[in-house]
Amino acid sequence: MRSLPVVWTIFLKDLRVEWRSRETLVSMCVFGVLIVFLFNFGLQIARTDMLRSLPVVLWASFAFAGVLGFNRSFASERENSCLEGMTLAPVDPGAIFAGKMLANLFFLAVAEAVMVFAAALWYNFSFLPSLGQFVLIAFWGTLGYAALGTIFGAIAANTRMREVMLTVLQFPVAFWILVLAMDATAEALRGNPDSSATAGVLRVAGVSMVFAVTSFLLFEYVLEE
Repeated sequence: MRSLPVVWTIFLKDLRVEWRSRETLVSMCVFGVLIVFLFNFGLQIARTDMLRSLPVVLWASFAFAGVLGFNRSFASERENSCLEGMTLAPVDPGAIFAGKMLANLFFLAVAEAVMVFAAALWYNFSFLPSLGQFVLIAFWGTLGYAALGTIFGAIAANTRMREVMLTVLQFPVAFWILVLAMDATAEALRGNPDSSATAGVLRVAGVSMVFAVTSFLLFEYVLEE
């Protein structure tokens, strides 16, 4: 419980920094919408293939837009030696991880909402019939992806080629979350029975929780390096 103020402070700090610059969130939204736009005109997806292709388009857009935010998450801290200060402070490393992860989760969730709205317009597709299931899948998938992006962003921040290293390190692990999220999203958008959709949500939630807890426990060793 004593770590909660630290988590909240780090989360609000990242939000205030982003509010002043608006660099990370704007770039994530623009880049994600651009990917959705390119898929729309590049693939010329037919209506019959929409339910099979749209989940891939969405989660590919989420994944690549998230990389921009994860890169910035610890790059600014490293440049200004803020991360060293937080490491030396008498706070739990897990609280630092949780605060940064919540900030990444918030930024990515806002960008995802913009991308889903753009996809609904350009693909002329309504998410309303399956909105509840889709939101659950997006939340759990984004949670696990944000957890991996936070810890791998901290690792990549120590390297010279952090933009490349983050992608190389994160995507092979995040592959499992993205694939399960695509499959669960496809089931939800097809309007399959609740049992099938619920099973998809549980699979995504289970894998995401494993990655989130593992990242939380390992973050202390990442800071020491």
